[in-house]
Amino acid sequence: MTPEQKIAEILKRLKKEYPEPKTALHFSTPFELLVATILSAQTTDVHVNKVTSGLFAKYRSIGAYADVPLETLQEDIRSINFYRTKTKNIQAAARAVLERFGGGVPSTMEELISLPGVARKTANVLLNGAFGINEGIAVDTHVKRLANRLGLTRHDDPVKIEKDLMAITPQKEWGNLSHLLIFHGRRICTAKKPLHDRCVLYDICPSRDI
Repeated sequence: MTPEQKIAEILKRLKKEYPEPKTALHFSTPFELLVATILSAQTTDVHVNKVTSGLFAKYRSIGAYADVPLETLQEDIRSINFYRTKTKNIQAAARAVLERFGGGVPSTMEELISLPGVARKTANVLLNGAFGINEGIAVDTHVKRLANRLGLTRHDDPVKIEKDLMAITPQKEWGNLSHLLIFHGRRICTAKKPLHDRCVLYDICPSRDI
């Protein structure tokens, strides 16, 4: 089985398990997804969604994030890991969107990574989730773990892992692959003890003996 054939089989099987591959973060606008993605670093999506349910009801515009006193915004997200840094990034990103992009979240990789708190992984999530654009593959801890366990890469660096996955995956599936690996990593292929007896990829996984 070639790497391309293996990816095709992985996508086929995981789509049956997770028929709606999309971000678990709740949002209704591109900027809300930007905020949620910034908050999600080293924090579970479940907790982020709990925080943003109130946050998005309180702040209805990008300008509201830009103008609120920093201390007030910090209090609103205090339960999130690294909330001080994330608060500064959210407010700085809001001001940058207003000042440099006319109030609209940009839809290119180059522009997105120019925003405070936005690296390539965050930009990939934004492009796919908010705009339906597959510029790359978002590599988080789950994608990194599964890509290595499935023999799709030998690298630990997210940028190199992304390149390896992009090389063998059809571009139209880049966003789906990331979401599917994340779902499977959370539910079945966990870090400490993979649930081999429930894994639909068991027979094609070179790490099935771990």
